[in-house]
Parts: sequence; C-alpha cells; structure tokens
Amino acid sequence: MTGAHTGGGAVRIRPTAPWQADPYTEALRAGRGPLFLRRSDGRLLPLEVERWCAAPDAADLTVLERCRGAVLDIGCGPGRIVTALTARRGTVLGIDVSPAAVARTVHTGGSAMVGSVFEPLPHEGSWDTGLLLDGNIGIGGDPKALLTRATQILGPSASLIVETALSDGAGAEDLDEQFQAQLDNGTGASGPVFTWARLGAEALVRYSRTTCWTPTEQWTAGGRSFVALRRQKRNLPNLP
Repeated sequence: MTGAHTGGGAVRIRPTAPWQADPYTEALRAGRGPLFLRRSDGRLLPLEVERWCAAPDAADLTVLERCRGAVLDIGCGPGRIVTALTARRGTVLGIDVSPAAVARTVHTGGSAMVGSVFEPLPHEGSWDTGLLLDGNIGIGGDPKALLTRATQILGPSASLIVETALSDGAGAEDLDEQFQAQLDNGTGASGPVFTWARLGAEALVRYSRTTCWTPTEQWTAGGRSFVALRRQKRNLPNLP
C-alpha cells in the first residue's frame, strides 16, 4: 500500500458537525476539560480530554503492540496513537471530523485528515489494522453500520481493535445503548444534537458476528476494555 495522505483531507464536512462545537475545540486547544456528553435524559458522561492529549498510557501500549501493517485510526482525536505509531516508523493515518483534532495530530508529527468514516477515504480496502478507541464504536449511533463500513475500509485479512465500555453495576459487559447527546463543558450543553452509542464487550461480539467480523481476543488494561476482531472470509454485507 502507498503512503497515507496527510493534513487537511479531501473529505468535506458540514460546519455544524458536533465535534466542531466550541467546547470540544477549546478543550483540545487547552489540552484539558472539563468536557462531557450530555445525554437527552440529562446524564453527563465525562470525556477524558487530558488522557487523549497526553502520551499513550499503559492501556494504550497494549493496543500499540497489537497493531500490524498499515493502521487507520478512526476518530483519532488529538492523535496520541497516530503519533506513537508514526514514531515506530509505521504507516498510519488518523481521520477525525474535528479540524482542531486533526491540527493537533499533525502538529505532534502524525498524519491525519479531516473526514467522516462514512465518506470516501484514502486506500479503502487496503488497511491492515483499524482502531476504534476511546468510545468511538459510538460514532454515528449505529454500531452495526459502523462495523459494516469497517469491512469496506479495511483489507481482507485485517484486524479491528475496539475499545468497549465499562460501567458500574451488573450487565456492564452487555451494555448496548444508543442516545441523543450534546457536548457540555460543565456550564451547559452546546452545539448540535447528535446520536451516539455505547457497547460492552458482549454486545460488540454480537454485532461483530452479523457484520463479517470474528472476535479473536478480549482484554482489560488500566481500567479499560478492548476486543480484537478479525475479518471473516465471506461476502461482505452492504450498508443500507
């Protein structure tokens, strides 16, 4: 596969995209929160901006050591994973709908482009490893559609590493929820409403088996949960 494209990307996004809302842009520029997803039921889900903007932690390292070949980081945020893989002289591209996230990734030495996973991307069908970390299985609020799209982007023998949700109380592994949310910096919700999803490991495995993925490994590290999936060798489903 040829080298990844960098910076500014060819994919246009609407100026009202939720991850361009001021609270997120400001948090990334500052490298810290507070920042939350405010659900339509009023609950606040904290976003770990400080961790995203720091160097990879011990849990991230367990992901890095499982990456192989050319890596696509879907929803790369401020780029800690992209930058770390680039330093290892790997081929890696981050994509994110936030121009501020892409700018920070490029500033720290990574390759990234502004774009949505549901729009055309460079080298579709050629990536060896895909990453959906930091809750990004929630992108679009439809995990089945996202996993199906990943089969189109990644190569025929690719792996996909997904970070799954941990939650207090019974049934966390089976967590499967979709909800409407807005960004909130602690002073009130701001920006457009968007749909998001959260999945536990068991729920992810159920979705994977209907979208041409096979779970190959599951682990926890640093209070976080991960599942590695491998492409199945059968006809790919079509997006609706």
